[in-house]
Amino acid sequence: MIEEILPPGVCSADTRGEFPESLLLPGERHAVRDAVERRRREYTTARVCAHRALADLGAAPGPVLSGTRGEPLWPRGVVGSLTHCEGYRAAAVGRAGGWLALGIDAEPHAALPDGVEEAVTLPEERVRLRELSEAEPGIRWDRLLFSAKESVYKAWYPLAARRLDFRDASLRICPRARTFSARLTPPWAVVGDLTLDVLTGEWSVRDGLVLTSVALRAPAGPPGP
Repeated sequence: MIEEILPPGVCSADTRGEFPESLLLPGERHAVRDAVERRRREYTTARVCAHRALADLGAAPGPVLSGTRGEPLWPRGVVGSLTHCEGYRAAAVGRAGGWLALGIDAEPHAALPDGVEEAVTLPEERVRLRELSEAEPGIRWDRLLFSAKESVYKAWYPLAARRLDFRDASLRICPRARTFSARLTPPWAVVGDLTLDVLTGEWSVRDGLVLTSVALRAPAGPPGP
């Protein structure tokens, strides 16, 4: 499913099932040895998806451990992202020569819990959400906005190495093109000559899930396979 909103050159793997912990690599198994069962299941299946996506990319096998904020640590020369929600896990990876960063997110296609929308949106975004809901009430636009901001953050953090709050991005959703753009507040991340002040992505709603992605191309040349 996630591959439908990812560009060529990005490899992915996803599942609506679960994988056994026996498929974890030694470092990964150690990382969740004391975690509760639900966390172990999420971690295990997301990591197995990561292994499969890395194999499709032609990357050498190895553990996908976590950084200080829980971000996945990819092999040298690889960028990627993981996501998990109830009943769905996915991984996406690409070559660092073709991509600066990737961000993916999956959420249940359901309304956000009470109070969350106000906590994660700006006033102008709430106006846009009302307009979208009036025009197309069959989509949970609040959850879509939340997911898109999660994908933006996952792409942003490895480049900026600093926190990005939900209210540090003003999001616009295009229903017809099934894309979105997030205008970030300063300070922006700067990579070479590229200033990351606006990030764009794609979205999909299907089979009870909201899926979003951000794929930031590297400035030099097309992405490799």
